[in-house]
Amino acid sequence: MSQSPQAGKPDPGTVLGALGSKYSAEILCAAGTPKSAQTLSDDIEIPIATCYRRIEDLVEAGLLEREGRQLSDEGRRTNIYRRTIDEVEIDFSDESPRFSEKRRTEAKNRLQDQRLE
Repeated sequence: MSQSPQAGKPDPGTVLGALGSKYSAEILCAAGTPKSAQTLSDDIEIPIATCYRRIEDLVEAGLLEREGRQLSDEGRRTNIYRRTIDEVEIDFSDESPRFSEKRRTEAKNRLQDQRLE
């Protein structure tokens, strides 16, 4: 018997699927500050197409969000992403996996952004 996801929370299977993909953890670690897909691709040294696929999965799972847009060095508008969580705990002791998360707060994002300026 599977539990229905809580309002605003993604299905645990979606989260597990996104986390189980190669490079997802690296993208989440690198996206503690706002970054474009190209910057994430360069930082992690993965192909840009793979990076976009992982970003899409992570956004769908609610672990990464589009924070805004900025101009690239080439003058194109690009999406900027930041992770929405700092920790995820997965519990396999029941019939279906359950997870809990430690969400990033706006205050933490602002403090981190100020350190970069």
